[in-house]
Amino acid sequence: MDNFDRFVNDLQAQIFDEARAAYGEKGFDRWQNPRFNGGMAFPDGWARVTGECGDSIEIYLKFGNDIVTAASYLTDGCASSSICGSFAAELAMGKDPEQLIDITGESVLNAIGRLPEDEHHCARLAAAALQEALSDYMSRRQAEKRRMQQE
Repeated sequence: MDNFDRFVNDLQAQIFDEARAAYGEKGFDRWQNPRFNGGMAFPDGWARVTGECGDSIEIYLKFGNDIVTAASYLTDGCASSSICGSFAAELAMGKDPEQLIDITGESVLNAIGRLPEDEHHCARLAAAALQEALSDYMSRRQAEKRRMQQE
């Protein structure tokens, strides 16, 4: 291994050590191995919310018998936005609308375990996107009920 390779390996190890310290093991693992990442064709509920920092998080929800059977996220933001979007999608799985209402930025932070304080807004952004996706689902469900009544 030459000096450049050693430098690169040492730098990568330092970055990973700093990320573990900032995000904890659960957050670091989710950063390295994102779960629930990606769009969804024909979601039952969808929302895109842009935070004050300029990052956007999209949440996609698929329901079966009024329970979330699939959830995913996309973000154009930083590692914290990705981690928070992933945990928000995970928290949504298996929940009904009443349970989804209770998912907040604090819920996302608790699921992660640790996030730098100046990045807590990412958890609030992910929760806001989840709440907007729920609102979209509820609106679609109401519109479908009205349409069925008119037939």
